[in-house]
Amino acid sequence: MHERGKPDEANRFPPRPPHPYLPRRYGEHAHEPARHTPGSLSVLSLGALGVVFGDIGTSPLYALKECVNPPHGVSPTEPHVLGVLSLVFWSLILVVTVKYLTFISRADNEGEGGVLALLALVPAELRPMESARLGVVPALVLFGAALLYGDGVITPAISVLSAVEGLEIATPSLQRAVLPLTCAILLGLFSVQKRGTAGIGKVFGPIMVLWFVTLGVLGGVHLVRNPAVLQALDPLHAVRFFRDNGAHGAGILGAVVLVITGGEALYADMGHFGRVPIKLAWYTVALPGLVLNYFGQGANLLLHPEAAANPFYALVPRGAATYALVALATAATIIASQALISGAYSLTHQAVQLGYLPRTRIKHTSSQAEGQIYIAEVNWILAAGCIALVLMFQQSTRLAAAYGIAVTGTMAITSITYGVVARRTWRWPWIKVLPLLAFFLALDLPFFAANLVKIHDGGYVPLLIAAVIFTMMVTWKRGRAYLADSVDRLLAPIGDFLARVRAPGGPVRVSGTAVFLTTRPVDAPPILTHHVERNKSLHESVVLLTVCTERAPRIHIDRRVEVEHLSCGFYRVLIHSGFMEGTRVPVLLRHAQKAGALPEGVNLSDVTYYLGRETFLATEKGRMGRFSEGLFGFMVRNASSASAHFHLPSEQVVELGIQLDL
Repeated sequence: MHERGKPDEANRFPPRPPHPYLPRRYGEHAHEPARHTPGSLSVLSLGALGVVFGDIGTSPLYALKECVNPPHGVSPTEPHVLGVLSLVFWSLILVVTVKYLTFISRADNEGEGGVLALLALVPAELRPMESARLGVVPALVLFGAALLYGDGVITPAISVLSAVEGLEIATPSLQRAVLPLTCAILLGLFSVQKRGTAGIGKVFGPIMVLWFVTLGVLGGVHLVRNPAVLQALDPLHAVRFFRDNGAHGAGILGAVVLVITGGEALYADMGHFGRVPIKLAWYTVALPGLVLNYFGQGANLLLHPEAAANPFYALVPRGAATYALVALATAATIIASQALISGAYSLTHQAVQLGYLPRTRIKHTSSQAEGQIYIAEVNWILAAGCIALVLMFQQSTRLAAAYGIAVTGTMAITSITYGVVARRTWRWPWIKVLPLLAFFLALDLPFFAANLVKIHDGGYVPLLIAAVIFTMMVTWKRGRAYLADSVDRLLAPIGDFLARVRAPGGPVRVSGTAVFLTTRPVDAPPILTHHVERNKSLHESVVLLTVCTERAPRIHIDRRVEVEHLSCGFYRVLIHSGFMEGTRVPVLLRHAQKAGALPEGVNLSDVTYYLGRETFLATEKGRMGRFSEGLFGFMVRNASSASAHFHLPSEQVVELGIQLDL
């Protein structure tokens, strides 16, 4: 036994679901739809413009450009432009408006959205938690989540690079400054993340309003000059485009998908603002601005085919107007990048709480907004990845080849999981589920297939990132399951242990309270039995504490702690935590005592926290294998400490070690 400031690695794992002796209460914390006043609705809609629509709102910078430029684009002839615009318009309507805002956004987990929140709605029998087996649906969802990390690396890089490239249009001599300036902006963006988004978030909304208004005005001016482009509203132009261009026409979907890359973000960020404000912002500001701009770019292309080199910046004359547009576009892309970076933090937090990634240090940057967090490791990994991509691809056109696979893959996985939830959780009949699922996949799969041809041009980047993160997630889950099995074999029945405590010659009781963190509160954990065997003493109050992550995003404070008095000064305590919230153990114990659940006789002013520390041998004898166990051990060693994760005072932590071969 030794006392240290850094507690045990093994207790960094979110624990297994508790024994049936202690009830699980999944589903009892029903989410009540938010009621918005007119004032709050407008404020939330403004905020949604600044966060939710950043990604999709900056797509006009590069989306149409990729449709009319080699190697995957088509020449800017009238049939081609009208066909592409028809595809753009109906993609926005069918994918974003119909699929996400009308259907997918209804699959909320107490108001929270995103692919991992959707996984929490899947019935427990389809996502085994205690077993090392992952399951088909969780495997799909985890790969979709891993793809989103790839999206989080590419989006800031392509968005900022495409904005700064406008300098080349204004003054060709500034071409050499594009890459250094892009890298400097990205480095600055990631450097300020630790300060939080609360301050700069106040200006996000107004800037994005100005951005969408600018998009609409610029597009509208050119649309008035050539209104014939409105023919593209007829979906027959898209049909004729595919008929006339064959395989190349189908391949153009790999560029058109850039128009809807922010669709998944609408769902993932739903918990911050709610469905109604997001829908209001989409219908009144974002969608009109985007449609006007795309059609304005198309109208200008028909009059000036040479504008195909950069259709967006061709909307304004070269000179001062270009510089002003570059400045506004850069601000908009920084905001879009901010949304993806914050999304990566939230995704990591959810994965940690659900037990698919090791614990990491999470800094809350706002005392009012719980969702505003900062994770240093994620931040700087994203920063290094973004800058590396900019230096590797050097042009937004080349980088666009790497874009799309991650988003379309996640979109398809979201559709499939939605179908599973609709059938197995909501009990929809097959006659209702199958047509809707077929409709979603009819949209998702062609986009995904069109992006597969870009793998050799850079599409391998998000797939490689996703493969690495998916491997880590699977290894972590398997390792936790095997660890739990190994620890279970060392457990002692709590009844037998209490009999030893009561028997003559039992351990000497000393003043104070001992808290033993354990994944199985019904039995005596190895660290408790080891402590008594070696020290022959025991505190007069002993708390067997288990933290259980629920499928709900947040749990009401009055329902978070359950306490059962055993005997001999022993107490079982179960803390319920939502997958979107943190766990401050000392605070929750004090709350339980004030509420009367934990007796006043338990001295919380003199507490020692006991944690187990496992060392993994990683030999061929274990079930995981040398490589997997070695990777698991590496992740354990680099995970955040349990004292930091549960906000335990480090000077009151004691570790007890054990060696295991998984």
